[in-house]
Amino acid sequence: MAKLFRTIVVFLMFRIDWKKLFLVCSVFTVGSVLIQISSLPYPLADWISPPHKTVISSYKSLNTTLHIGQSHSLAVGPPLETVRVVPVVYSLNSLVKQNQSSVIPKKERRVSHRRKGRHRVKSIVADSPPSPPHVVRNIPIRLKRYLWSLKPDEALAFIKRDIENASLAEDDDAELYAPLFRNFSTFKRSYEWMEQMLKVYIYKDGESPIFHEPHLFGIYASEGWFMKLMEENKQFVTKDPEKAHLFYLPYSARQLQMAVYVPNSHNLRPLSVFLHGYVNMLAAKYPFWNRTRGSDHFLVACHDWGPYTLKGHNELSRNTIKVLCNADVSEGVFVAGKDVSLPETTIRNPKRPLKNLGGNRVSQRPILAFFAGNRHGRVRPVLLKHWSDKDDDMRIYGPLPNRVSRLLSYPQHMKSSKYCICPMGFEVNSPRIVEAIYNECVPVIIADNFVPPLNEVLNWDEFSVVVAEKDIPNLKEILLAIPLKRYIVMQTNVKKLQRHFLWNAKPVPYDLFHMILHSIWSSRLNQIQI
Repeated sequence: MAKLFRTIVVFLMFRIDWKKLFLVCSVFTVGSVLIQISSLPYPLADWISPPHKTVISSYKSLNTTLHIGQSHSLAVGPPLETVRVVPVVYSLNSLVKQNQSSVIPKKERRVSHRRKGRHRVKSIVADSPPSPPHVVRNIPIRLKRYLWSLKPDEALAFIKRDIENASLAEDDDAELYAPLFRNFSTFKRSYEWMEQMLKVYIYKDGESPIFHEPHLFGIYASEGWFMKLMEENKQFVTKDPEKAHLFYLPYSARQLQMAVYVPNSHNLRPLSVFLHGYVNMLAAKYPFWNRTRGSDHFLVACHDWGPYTLKGHNELSRNTIKVLCNADVSEGVFVAGKDVSLPETTIRNPKRPLKNLGGNRVSQRPILAFFAGNRHGRVRPVLLKHWSDKDDDMRIYGPLPNRVSRLLSYPQHMKSSKYCICPMGFEVNSPRIVEAIYNECVPVIIADNFVPPLNEVLNWDEFSVVVAEKDIPNLKEILLAIPLKRYIVMQTNVKKLQRHFLWNAKPVPYDLFHMILHSIWSSRLNQIQI
């Protein structure tokens, strides 16, 4: 053994030409480096050199026209990989169940069957209608790392270029119904980027009940459901504010009203002063507000007083992305294209927010138009004056009379009507718009200066009728002038739209939580100048 060892040592010391060996190793090393560089999705210069500097600007649409010959090298990336992912929701159709069962081990599958009966009451998602498997487009890992190495605004500029250069998406998409959207290709690409990249920082400051305590029932429940689902979310929420693209002010306008407002005082100033002090505290404690004067911050408020409580702080009312049910452009607070119109959803049972969805088929809707509600605001008295008890085809009431409700309840009226009248109340917003969608009734919106919910992405002409306040005397004539074929298209679109207005205890792709979040994301992208 010792002799063999001496032979090996002598061979290594005197027989090998180390200079030649070193040269061969160097050649192999350089060659492997060149091969790695050639496999990068972008030229090496794009990885080393920083992107063009980006600044915050005023609102600029994603649909801006690109000039021919303009350089957009950063926007032209490799095609995103398509991966079919099945959400773990046990109420989906049999195809989804089969896909789920294929990835659950046999032992776990037996356990899930045993527990299915026990947890049925807790499952809120079980009320939701079936939806196809969600398709996730994965970003190459090297590109993802590159984007995370950038500052948030620089990454958003990159993403905005890519969205503007998005190729036309096919209209027969398995998940989405293209006619519902203003620009289907832009929405789809933007939503894909949001799923992969968006990070939101939630301020921990603020005490309950005004902060971090969602109000989940009643006509102002939308702000509470968004708060609940946002704070529970792990995909979009980040604990590192330096990585955040957006900052959430987690207060409830409804809880603020109940905690601070003095009943019958008609004085909203204490509410404005409270929010003014909260924002000033955040600006003094953290650097994030002052970096952009609040333009990358957002709030969600569904109470009618939401816009008015913001007027005490100039930056809060002008710069932040405001998600408001009271989306009235005439008040000078809500800015169409920058702010987001929040759907007003009436939730009577937080444990079953999706109860009683659906309506009758077209042939079983004998009532032309229906409305029942209190007589307040500027529009409803005019509506009742012209149409209450005037025409059998126009079932227009104040509060639904007992003699009528004994025969047909409020929900049954909606399910049996072709058109559901949605007039404004004290403010321009109305929960009847979403109620009509839930009951598959075509909404008729009567509220001048109102921006319909999620208007930046949804094409409301395809599934609703908007009537000017001055045209209320001609309401029946306007509705009868719509051809039956056109009505059937709109009513079908309402049914397709329904999934985008549902609150789910565990959010699913393209539901109301994701649609609101996407509109906030889209508004943030519109601020970026490229």
